[in-house]
Amino acid sequence: MKRASISFVLTIFVFLSLPAHAGNTLNAEWQQLFNGENLDGWEIKNGQHSYEVVDGSIVGTTVVGQPNGFLCTKTSYANFILELDFLVDPSMNSGVMIRALSTKDYQNGRVHGYQVEIDPSERAWSGGIYDEARRGWLYDLRHNEAARKAFKQGEWNSLHIEAIGSSIRTWLNGVPCANLVDDMTAEGFIGLQVHSSTIGGAQVRWKNIRILDLGTTTEYPQEIKGHIPD
Repeated sequence: MKRASISFVLTIFVFLSLPAHAGNTLNAEWQQLFNGENLDGWEIKNGQHSYEVVDGSIVGTTVVGQPNGFLCTKTSYANFILELDFLVDPSMNSGVMIRALSTKDYQNGRVHGYQVEIDPSERAWSGGIYDEARRGWLYDLRHNEAARKAFKQGEWNSLHIEAIGSSIRTWLNGVPCANLVDDMTAEGFIGLQVHSSTIGGAQVRWKNIRILDLGTTTEYPQEIKGHIPD
């Protein structure tokens, strides 16, 4: 009886000693990355494109002659589930950086890393994964017709992104897109891209940007608050 009591106490101690994100993620909560009113918590890196808040959305506008630009979170994230909606001008290219980096020793601070593509062109690779300023395409959608057809031209589209350990998976409007296994970068910021363009005034909009921060855990969450696509 005494031995059983000691074992019980030790079990409780170990459980309480676990970090908040260890094991299951029942304590994880969705966090809004954009408050709908201003750009608090965000900063511009590279380029001098325009970013402003209009009617509860972040609006990125191209400026001719500027390189790829990014509106980036000031916080870095390792393992997470990210959701957002976007509306993009058919004349431009854009994307969402995840686990992105910008350091002085890499091309003088050029933003680089994983980018979930926003592609309104006939190619329609939105939801594919491109390695910005590094290795190029890691997971395109040339063999995923369902994902290409999921894009809604001239309408709001929804992206669901999971980055857990070496697994990066994406969904566009609930349709599975990319399923990449890659461990080159484990942590970084999130960035909203306005691509360099020969057309000034083209716009991309983002809203409903939220994240489920899983911290250091690489275990897939079994129970979370919110919808996870099948």
